[in-house]
Amino acid sequence: MKRRHSLAGIAAVAVLLAACGANDKPAGQDGGGTVKQGGTLYLLADSPTQQYDPARSSSLVVTGLQFVHRRLTSWKVAPGQDTTIVPDLATDTGKPSDGGKTWTFTLKDNLKYSDGTPIKSEDVKWGLERSFAPAFSGGLAYHKDLLSPGLTYKGPFEGGQELSSIETPDDKTIIFKLARPYGDWNWVASTPAFAPVPKGKGAEANYGEKPVASGPYQIETFERGKQAVLVRNTNFDPKSDETRPAYPDRVVWQFSQQTNVISKRLIDDSGDDKNAFGVSFASPAQLAQITGNASAKSRLVTSESGALAYLALNTQRGKLTDVNVRKAFQYAVNKSAFQVASAGNAQLAGDIATTLITPGLAGREQFDLYQTKPEGDPGKAKDMLAAAGLPNGLDGLVLATRAENDWPRKAESIQSGLAAAGIKVTIKPLDEETFTAEVQNKDNPDYDLVLTSWQPDIPSANANIQPLFQSTEIGGGGYNTARYNNPEVDRLITEAQATVDQAEAGKKWAELDRKILADSPVVPLIYTRNSYLHGTKVGNVKIGRFPAYADYRQFGIIQ
Repeated sequence: MKRRHSLAGIAAVAVLLAACGANDKPAGQDGGGTVKQGGTLYLLADSPTQQYDPARSSSLVVTGLQFVHRRLTSWKVAPGQDTTIVPDLATDTGKPSDGGKTWTFTLKDNLKYSDGTPIKSEDVKWGLERSFAPAFSGGLAYHKDLLSPGLTYKGPFEGGQELSSIETPDDKTIIFKLARPYGDWNWVASTPAFAPVPKGKGAEANYGEKPVASGPYQIETFERGKQAVLVRNTNFDPKSDETRPAYPDRVVWQFSQQTNVISKRLIDDSGDDKNAFGVSFASPAQLAQITGNASAKSRLVTSESGALAYLALNTQRGKLTDVNVRKAFQYAVNKSAFQVASAGNAQLAGDIATTLITPGLAGREQFDLYQTKPEGDPGKAKDMLAAAGLPNGLDGLVLATRAENDWPRKAESIQSGLAAAGIKVTIKPLDEETFTAEVQNKDNPDYDLVLTSWQPDIPSANANIQPLFQSTEIGGGGYNTARYNNPEVDRLITEAQATVDQAEAGKKWAELDRKILADSPVVPLIYTRNSYLHGTKVGNVKIGRFPAYADYRQFGIIQ
């Protein structure tokens, strides 16, 4: 499976809280007041666009795509509660058979697109077929190798071929014949590619600028680099949707906003900005302004600990091929310093991480194979390196990281901690495009270490483990940046994915968590916390236990 990282595809980039007394419970939720139908919601983003083509999108259920497109299944998200799967277009969350190789869904009655035409099962199939076309790549792809082993299918536009692994015996029934048993298929059915596209439509490259909507809103105008205006889809039936109350009459995305301008507008809280929500990153300097303003501080909403920040060790390069050398890094890294570098405050950055599976996911077990102090134990790390034949430590290592935002500063905290243990590294900051080309695509990349983070795309430990540690995810755009190749782990991943009983699957994923960490391909750092700033009239700003992002579906304007 090759696909974009969820964090890169989500417009809801975290505002890291510098000082507002947050703990590991969601803080400042709801926004106060009573939300009612009506009004205009403004979403302020530093990104140049929002992707509304479901084949190209990696948007989570709770973020931008959901305004315009529905999917077969969805998530019920609430503060302090585990996220559960619920039906969206389908009447239920899917019926598995044949040991999990076959999944059947039935569409609800009277579903319509924004143009008034009925939504049919063949449209869901067509939308999925579009996602295989090279011209429409880039979105989440958990479904692809299960529907087309070896990715031999190339979409419906060249030769008009159909994907035989999807059957639509009538307008309301869709049957998936998977290549192997897959217990999380109902979760996968909540990813963007499962949004319907009217059969025969969507061949144009700019389909995402004026798609046919199945959700509560349709795009009225779209100007890349400027804004997208969403208005109500009058053919949307709210009674058919339990997750989208669709409070605002209009949603306006304002693109290409400078982050300091976004912060100032939301702090000032005047005019239309009272109805605005900031979806873009703010610097520590801007956060100091926010937390120094009583009104703004009251409008910061904070998640529980969420995404995993980690240091990947290139297991195929130099001395890092030795597991005993890699284990020394578990003690050499100063996680406390990384916390401070991340948010200016250890408490507010997020909890120290010791596992690969992130909080809020079913089956997660808390453990620590490498018990040490938050600041690490450089002396023990030196002893371990000496025992591995490196009495003088390690020199000349390259640490790759992203160049934007605060990643270089966080990399410096890792560099300093490793130096205390006799490990000398040079930081290699890369812009997003170069990072992808160097770290994810090259066969023999020039790095020893990678500093990055990961937010699972679905509420399953599968999405923590498989993309980061299955050998098929090495290179070619994959996210196995540790270049970790363990045939036994590959086998166990496939076995866990095939387990339909979720309690049993959870046990298998927890065992894999321990087994992989015993090989030390990565050093877990922290489970990051996210915070957001909004205007005084934006209500129902909620963040569930998973994901650590605000649920756009619930937003409304306080009347």
